[in-house]
Amino acid sequence: MGRVYATSGDYAEFTGQTAPAGIERLLARASEDVDSALLSAVYSTDADGMPTEADVAAALRDAVCAQVEYQQETGDTGTGAAGRWDSVSLGPVSLSGRKDAAPGPEALDLAPRAHRALRRAGLLEVIW
Repeated sequence: MGRVYATSGDYAEFTGQTAPAGIERLLARASEDVDSALLSAVYSTDADGMPTEADVAAALRDAVCAQVEYQQETGDTGTGAAGRWDSVSLGPVSLSGRKDAAPGPEALDLAPRAHRALRRAGLLEVIW
C-alpha cells in the first residue's frame, strides 16, 4: 500500500461526520488520487515518502479528506467508475452511458476542495 495522508479521525474532524464503512480503503484510494494530481510537486519528505513540513502534511490531509467527501457525495466509492459512466449499479453489475474521458491524469476527478487545499499550499501549478 502507498502513502495514506489522512486517518478516519482526520476525516471525521474535516467533515463533521462519522467516517463511512471502509474508510481506510477510501482514504488510501483518495491518497492515490492526490499523489496523481501532484506528479510535478516538489516538497521535503522523510524516508517513507511522507511530507516533513507541517503545512504540506496538512494540505495533503485536507485534500484526501475532501476527495473522500466528494466521492461520497457523488456516489463514487473511489473506483472512478462514476466519472466514466452516466449510471453505475453494483449488484448485479450494471454500467451504462460511457462518457468520453481519456485515461490519464487529465481524467482525474479531483474534488474542488482538494484542489483548493493543494493550490493554497503551493503544491499545484497555477494556470492563468
